[in-house]
Amino acid sequence: MTEISFTQTVPEDDDRSRHVCDNCGFVLYENPKIVVGSVVRHEGQILLCRRAINPRKGFWTIPAGYLELNEAPEDGARREASEEANITLDIERLLAVYSVPRISQVQLIYRARLARPDYSPGPESLEVKLFSPDDIPYDELAFPSVHWALGHDAEAEGGAPPVPFKNPEGETGNMMPGGERLRTENM
Repeated sequence: MTEISFTQTVPEDDDRSRHVCDNCGFVLYENPKIVVGSVVRHEGQILLCRRAINPRKGFWTIPAGYLELNEAPEDGARREASEEANITLDIERLLAVYSVPRISQVQLIYRARLARPDYSPGPESLEVKLFSPDDIPYDELAFPSVHWALGHDAEAEGGAPPVPFKNPEGETGNMMPGGERLRTENM
């Protein structure tokens, strides 16, 4: 049996250092993670989940998580909503595509509605609640992109054209709106 061994080097015809197998030359490409989620509305309110897991345990978020292999993004958003809030979604459209380079994430966030008004915490949520837009606990939101998604959803609700939003100008997901710097190891 051949021992597996990789060396960090710049492969031929490439421009960056990668892990290359010392035995066969296989190049291990490490790519960003894709996160899928939804801003979920029901009768003018927005559904949020209080996180039961780290990072940012105890903070509120939209239902979202990592896309699985061989899964369509819309199906991943539906699965995450089911896992976190025991809900079924009617996805309306893609709301935004966010880039968070410090943790190598691309986030696809959808606008959705509850298919049925039933919800309860899943294993990754301490609590699930519908909030009127004026009562959202903005100081207790888990991530910068949750702030962005809620703001972009409000713009869409107000009649903004149905094109996907992106990161606010100059924002890369390193800071919460109040100035708190987020560390990579907490993500």
